[in-house]
Amino acid sequence: MNLIALFMPFGIFIALMAVVGLYCLIVTRDMLRILLALEIITKAVTLLLIVGGAISGQMALAQTLVLTLIVIEVVVMVTAAGIVIAVFKHTGTLDVRRLRSLKG
Repeated sequence: MNLIALFMPFGIFIALMAVVGLYCLIVTRDMLRILLALEIITKAVTLLLIVGGAISGQMALAQTLVLTLIVIEVVVMVTAAGIVIAVFKHTGTLDVRRLRSLKG
């Protein structure tokens, strides 16, 4: 059986996850939903790296890249969550349209 045909369902799932994440990122105005959309997109990229490593036969490289991506993702999400909490304490809402009132 062809190796690429074996991983085709994963490709469809990766594309679906990326589309859902991008749609949520474009449509929503809530900062927590934006963080969740970024998380979904990052998980799609993680799965793409694993599938690409399995297809190319370089699984060790793919796992190394995924571990690096996970560490970077955690740092970015914790920093972004801290910013979201600070904005919520300052404005009382998580709507990004209200961020225009933050000056100085």
